[in-house]
Amino acid sequence: MSGIFGVVSKGSCAETLFYGTDYHSHLGTEYGGIAILDKDFKRQIHNINQSQFKSKFCEDYQKFKGGKGIGVISDYDEQPIYLRSRFGPFCIVTSGFVENAEELAEKYLTEGITFSEVSRRAVNTPELIAKIINLGTSIVDGIEKVFETIEGSCSLLLLHETGIYAARDKFGYTPLIIGKKPDAWAVTAETSAFPNNGFEVVKYLDPGEIVILNENGLVQSRPGNNNHSQICTFLWIYTGFPASDYEGINTEIVREKCGRFLAKHDKDIEVDLVAGIPDSGLAHGLGYAMESGKPFRRPLVKYTSGYGRSYTPPSQETRDLIAQMKLIPIKEVIQNNNIVVCEDSIVRGTQLKNFAIKKLWDCGAKSIHVRPACPPLMFPCKFNLSTRSIHELAARKAIRAIEGHDIEDVSEYINPKTKKYGKMVDWIRKDLDITTLRYQTVEDMVAAIGLPKEKLCLYCWTGKCPDYKCHKSKIKIIDIKKQSTKKADIKVKL
Repeated sequence: MSGIFGVVSKGSCAETLFYGTDYHSHLGTEYGGIAILDKDFKRQIHNINQSQFKSKFCEDYQKFKGGKGIGVISDYDEQPIYLRSRFGPFCIVTSGFVENAEELAEKYLTEGITFSEVSRRAVNTPELIAKIINLGTSIVDGIEKVFETIEGSCSLLLLHETGIYAARDKFGYTPLIIGKKPDAWAVTAETSAFPNNGFEVVKYLDPGEIVILNENGLVQSRPGNNNHSQICTFLWIYTGFPASDYEGINTEIVREKCGRFLAKHDKDIEVDLVAGIPDSGLAHGLGYAMESGKPFRRPLVKYTSGYGRSYTPPSQETRDLIAQMKLIPIKEVIQNNNIVVCEDSIVRGTQLKNFAIKKLWDCGAKSIHVRPACPPLMFPCKFNLSTRSIHELAARKAIRAIEGHDIEDVSEYINPKTKKYGKMVDWIRKDLDITTLRYQTVEDMVAAIGLPKEKLCLYCWTGKCPDYKCHKSKIKIIDIKKQSTKKADIKVKL
């Protein structure tokens, strides 16, 4: 899941764009990019695979001037993309995953549309989205065509001479939030980018909603449809930053509640201390400690933020290296203690087993009780690049071992009340070499967030997915040239 940020300011927006984009660094590890519009477009992209966004862009942004800009921390594709379109030139950044990208690219190639950007896949996704937009009768109509055409999710920011177009994907899987301060407007995927930049949240975009930010303020070009919201649950469990709010609900508080739910089900184990795997597991551990009354301590500490996340890099080799190097054990805290380890999730299981659990045993832990804050992951995400194969998932490895082969119907393994679920969890426990393993239930996870279950995407745990066609042609598009006369428009001046 990439992180995107945009700002429109009365003065130069370069510094705000630099820091606002940097506050999305936890969402991607491959590329960073910014684009600013003054008299013309200025754009810069850097590979941040082995460095931080700040170090690559600290000199670039000081050379840029302009009142409008967009930025991205990308999990895969190089962006922003620049396109000379029928509506004039624009730059675009996207967040999400287009399942049918290669199919669409092949279709458009046969129709004479060419693609020039380099990608490890057949097509650069932001370029594909830009080319689809160019097929519309207006920019807003083009974005609507994106919503109708793709399978998966795509939120985007488009920088044009008329302003920044911000569009949240039709299912609301990825969030977009509008902020304001006296001399500027901003749009972000993470509200944690706002406080230190002086912005206050004024609006959470609805699924499918399109707004325009420009020198005159904020204008709604297409209303959203909150009835079909399916925001990613994993944002609160793992992906999102602790200081961020999604749909008005804070991530840190949700993680504490998850930990509390986990502790409520633990009455039969001996506990000397509670820990969380840094960084995203810490709040889950704090919640467990608050509920259980057991001390929270740090047997494993992360060496600086520079090591990033071991979950987001695309290669297993890189993930393993980060997991091995970033966590340092403290033997004096670990030795001879019964430890509850709270983790955001168990995805593949290899890193927890080889680079966290092993360090605890090697330092003399008496017993290790692992408590993931979400249920076993059963399906690769349809809206994100996080996992692409069923064979990667720890739960599927367990099912394969139990059944002797892969099976399609895993409903009995999803239900925590069945014997097969118990067998699967016990297989994973033995594979991880831990004393006990208890997962969070879907019901407790949903309760910790506080949104209705139907408002959350739970696909990776349940296999139930929104209908791709549920939004098609149901919402009228407002012509940008006539916006100012529409009563339903939102228009606020800077």
